[in-house]
Parts: sequence; structure tokens; C-alpha cells
Amino acid sequence: MTNYLDFEKPLAEIEGKAEELRALARQNDEMDVADEAAALDRKASELLKDLYKDLTPWRKCQVARHPDRPHCQHYINELFTEYTPLAGDRNFADDLAVNGGLARFDGQPVMVIGHEKGNDTKSRIAHNFGMARPEGYRKAVRLMEMAARFGLPVITLVDTAGAYPGKGAEERGQSEAIARSTEMCLKIGVPLIAVIIGEGGSGGAVAFATANRVAMLEHSIYSVISPEGCASILWKDAEKMREAAEALRLTAQDLKKLGVADMVITEPMGGAHRDRAATFDSVRNAIASMLKDLGKLDGAALVSERRKKFLEIGSKGLAA
Repeated sequence: MTNYLDFEKPLAEIEGKAEELRALARQNDEMDVADEAAALDRKASELLKDLYKDLTPWRKCQVARHPDRPHCQHYINELFTEYTPLAGDRNFADDLAVNGGLARFDGQPVMVIGHEKGNDTKSRIAHNFGMARPEGYRKAVRLMEMAARFGLPVITLVDTAGAYPGKGAEERGQSEAIARSTEMCLKIGVPLIAVIIGEGGSGGAVAFATANRVAMLEHSIYSVISPEGCASILWKDAEKMREAAEALRLTAQDLKKLGVADMVITEPMGGAHRDRAATFDSVRNAIASMLKDLGKLDGAALVSERRKKFLEIGSKGLAA
């Protein structure tokens, strides 16, 4: 069953009518509804194009959070082979909000690390909705160190509303763990590629995305704070999240202009969830292109380029 966003309600009505016609035809072989259903399909296709032609930042936030949007484990299953998950931070526990392990990408050994949100109530609770605790970031540090030791490129898949702000996480050094993960991203002398597949929220995302190349899916978002959080702080009213989303410049297109993102990966019409196979192909091609580009640089050049990239962030947009 398709989940529709608020602004997609007119589309839901048309696609629902087309499906009703086909259901009636399946129950009665004598009914011929092919022409009527095809007409509704064409109408739905045109409406979908109109709805997604010029999405507002807030609507992009909604698409980035769509419950059917593919998550980290989906990408791992589709893009990588011989994936061997590695668990635990060797200090406290294994954080299921962070998936990571050894794998092959197009036959090349790599380390893949990402936030996993889960797909239903049970798995979302198990993965803490993709909000990592300190042990999640320390696991990521451990895996990045291992990748650097064996000369493996690191690929991160970012999809989190932010690091978990709970009492236990703070007691175990949440901010220090995020800082250590960000520091490790800057230090490792291997190619580091980050792909923001949904939400990139605050330091919880930066800890995985301080990379040589940062790619964003077309309808993903990346921001220091959520629009709701920003609205609550600035206007004392979370309902002003639409205005906050405009002000935060959190879309892939804005961040490409500012130099935060290096590449915007096109999504299928209607978002990544409407054609997962096409989305996976686009992400695969983008990662392959970035790996090929970075493969020309040695360790020292990779570290130097990475540091320079982050020191210069925003200067292009500010100059304009």
C-alpha cells in the first residue's frame, strides 16, 4: 500500500480510482476498464510531474522522511556484495542505529558505514530511528581505523535526524564521540565518500559526512537543525517549520551552490521510493564515479584535499 504525503492527496485520489477499476476488472472478467484506467494513469503521471516540478524546501523535508524511502540496509543489500557486518565499539555495546562492515563495491574491497532508521515500528525502535548513541560513533571510528589500516575506501550512507540526545548518551560522552568520529573522517588517508540518502541532521550527520566527496540525493536534506527545532527556537512555534525550512537552505540544490555538497543525484519522478531500482542505479553510478576520481590521489593528497574542502565551505555561496 502506497503511503502518500499531505501534498500528494489529489494524486492519491486519482491513483486510488485507477486501482479500484482494476480490482473490479479482476473480479469480473467481462469488464473492460483498460481505457479508463490508462486515462487515469496518464492524469496521475501529469499531476505527479506538476507536484514535483518545483518542491518547496518543506516538501523536500517531507519526501526525505517518507516512510517508504529506501534506507541504509537497502542500499547495502543492492549496491554491495560479500557484506560482512561488524558489531560493537569494543567498549560499551553495539548500537543498531549504525550499520557497518566490510564489503565489495564493483569487486573493490571497501568499508561501508551508515545510519539505519528501520522500516516498521519494531525495527524503528530497535534501530532507535537512526539516532546513534556514543557507541555508534565509536563503532564508526573503529571501522574507519580498520579501513585506513588496510587501505580500504570508506563509503558512508547518511540518514539521521541527529544524534540521540538522551540522558544515557550524554553520560557516555555523546559530544566527544561525535567529535572523535569527525576527527577520524579528517585523518584517514583513504578515499572517503558520503552519500546523504534521506536526512542529514546536525553533528550526527557531520560525524559521517566529513568526506572527500559529499553526494546528496535530489530530495534529501542536510542541516544543522531540523526545521521544527529551528522554528521552536527562533519563533517559539514549531508550526513555523515551513519558514524555517526556507531559511535553513537545507536542500541538495542550495548546498551544492554553497559547496557543502559536491554532487546532486537525480531521483525518479515522485522520489526514491517510487522506483527503488532506478535510485540504486543512480547511487551506484555516482559512487563509482567518485571512487574513480579519488583513486588518483595518494593518502596525503586525500587528507589535504578533504581539509581544504571543509575550510572553504560557504565561501562560494557567500561570494555570490
